[in-house]
Amino acid sequence: MSVAASLDLTSQEVNRDPAGFAAAVLAGGPVQWSDRHRAWLVLSHRALTEAFRDTRLSADRIEPLQRLADERPKEFGQAVELLSGWMIFRDPPAHTHLRDPVRRALTPRVVDGIRPVIAEMVDALIAGLPTEGRFDFRTDFAEPLPAQVIAALLGVPASERHRFKAWSDGLAEIVFSVHPGAVDGGSVAGAVDEFTRFFTELIDLRRRRPGDDLISAMVAGGADNLTAMELVGACTLLLFAGHETTTNMLVSSVHLLDVNPVQRERLLTDDAVLPFAADELLRAGGPAKAMVRRVGRQVGPDGYDFHGARLEPGEKVFLVILSANHDPAVFDHPERLDLGRDPNPHLGFGWGLHHCLGAPLARMELTLALRALYRARPGLRPAEAERSWSGNELGRGIGKLPVTV
Repeated sequence: MSVAASLDLTSQEVNRDPAGFAAAVLAGGPVQWSDRHRAWLVLSHRALTEAFRDTRLSADRIEPLQRLADERPKEFGQAVELLSGWMIFRDPPAHTHLRDPVRRALTPRVVDGIRPVIAEMVDALIAGLPTEGRFDFRTDFAEPLPAQVIAALLGVPASERHRFKAWSDGLAEIVFSVHPGAVDGGSVAGAVDEFTRFFTELIDLRRRRPGDDLISAMVAGGADNLTAMELVGACTLLLFAGHETTTNMLVSSVHLLDVNPVQRERLLTDDAVLPFAADELLRAGGPAKAMVRRVGRQVGPDGYDFHGARLEPGEKVFLVILSANHDPAVFDHPERLDLGRDPNPHLGFGWGLHHCLGAPLARMELTLALRALYRARPGLRPAEAERSWSGNELGRGIGKLPVTV
């Protein structure tokens, strides 16, 4: 065990240089204590895969949020009620109850069937981009594309899609907070109210008039076992996760490919890398930094040993995906971007029970969009040498990304 009092997942060094961070921190051991975060950090790939499967480490964020809600204005409680339908914040059996209807609806056939729709959206967005000069890649491409894709998958009318960005931004304050007690409940109230009313009406419509969309498939495939608010929460999670994370992934991929021009050329010309490219971009530069867990109450008062650390009930544990994805014990030359890397057991989509159901969609969307973009705008490059990285303990991203063509 190593005690790393100054280890700080929020530092700019971690955001800018994941490989350098991993190389430095992994030398201290697979599990380390951080005084900065008052938490254990699980850092190595082996330890992380075990932690994802360890039922003594709880993913439940709803119970502590519910306790906070008893002391906060009612708007905070409404946000907690909505988030209670998010499978990623629950342990079994609630997790299984929430996940199964989505798993049955989001099939490989459904994902493959939306490929032509995504291609049309990509082409339309590219057609609207300047052919010379400068524009902001995040605002003009990386934000609208995922919002359009997930809205189409859910069967949301095109006229309503522009509203999702503001709602997602409002909800992000509590979703990405590791200190939810400090969140202003009123700041997320509008987003929660809008999401709830919008999806309640849409779900009711799909019950009466089913369509060829994910909400209709969930309703037909067992979502009637969910409460009305759980189903709204599931829809909100799909929209939020499909929008926010894919946006950040598109932006960071343009950054990675800019500093790795040989790999950018491979993406354009080598069909053999297409099955692997998205996973390597996610491994090397994915937006997920860590996932938070708590040592569960079922653990005895003396705790238990985990890779040299003594984990005690109630302690916070960060599963640090960023370092595990650059672990040299698993990845040859982890500091290198290799779009043909195979095998690639990265953990950017989670692992085990909490593996992302939308992973096939994200892979398709990322690869299809980037290849089409660089073919149509081969001169596209970031306009500034410095990147405006931001993030907290859980994630990181580039804000605006001015590019030239």
